[in-house]
Amino acid sequence: MTVGNGGAKRRLPSLAQLRAFAAVAEHLHFRDAAAAIGMSQPALSGAVAALEETLGVTLLERTTRKVLLSPAGERLAERARAVLDEVGALLEEAEAVRAPFTGVLRLGVIPTVAPYLLPTVLRLVHDRYPHLDLQVHEEQTASLLDGLNSGRLDLLLLAVPLGVPTVTELPLFDEDFVLVTPLDHWLGGREGIPREALKEVNLLLLDEGHCLRDQALDICREAGREDAPVTTTAAGLATLVQLVAGGLGVTLLPRTAVKVETSRSNQLTTGYFADPAPTRRIALAMRTGAARRAEYRELAAALREALRPLPVRVLGDHD
Repeated sequence: MTVGNGGAKRRLPSLAQLRAFAAVAEHLHFRDAAAAIGMSQPALSGAVAALEETLGVTLLERTTRKVLLSPAGERLAERARAVLDEVGALLEEAEAVRAPFTGVLRLGVIPTVAPYLLPTVLRLVHDRYPHLDLQVHEEQTASLLDGLNSGRLDLLLLAVPLGVPTVTELPLFDEDFVLVTPLDHWLGGREGIPREALKEVNLLLLDEGHCLRDQALDICREAGREDAPVTTTAAGLATLVQLVAGGLGVTLLPRTAVKVETSRSNQLTTGYFADPAPTRRIALAMRTGAARRAEYRELAAALREALRPLPVRVLGDHD
């Protein structure tokens, strides 16, 4: 492509050339860069060489063993990525304008929400948005946020607040935490349990990286327990509850998980905290300024209604 400039014509780089250069700048390896963008290595090399010719600068320093960015390449790599990001945003905007609730929606969900809320989410999407291709990814919070910010994911379903300026939260509901204990535990079956009781129990929690673990630790600190309360951890709630059934301690479950998880054993009972009970808030989260933000807000409103039969306190958009 060429453009006129006072009678002179100047060639412009193509998106393919910019994409090839951005991949090499990221990987500093032609084979890895070619694999990352699904291009043959000769085609990638040719695209980068053509870009250098078009711009009239050397972007890469090539040796027999490695590839380095030249000073000009260092400066222009950031510009190339910015151009590609803007083109991606343009395409996303165009897709959103064409038809709402169609195409792919990549939803990220944390493990302590997925098994208990997905049946409701999937039923809602199937019934109300039949042309929406919902793709679900279960990951921990840090990975989900990385996926949202990189564009790998479109929307998240997770515990908030996140405290991330680039992410807008659409609150769905609050839910209480419930104490799950062995049948013969002194807190089993009780109601009105004071939080301070957590200072006197062996509390079992999820592994590092789960937001539910962090929330439980915050509850312990609020109860006045400052020492490390866990000696045994589990990768998932199902394992955690089995450890409780085996008499190793007690744990905290969100209300939406209690029915599913406690049905796995007849050696468990539950206890309920005095008001105000410790809670967590679940929300949808989107990139601030997302092209499909109106759709996501409509989906959040529909989800709030669909979730009302669950043991939660449904919120409004501005809670």
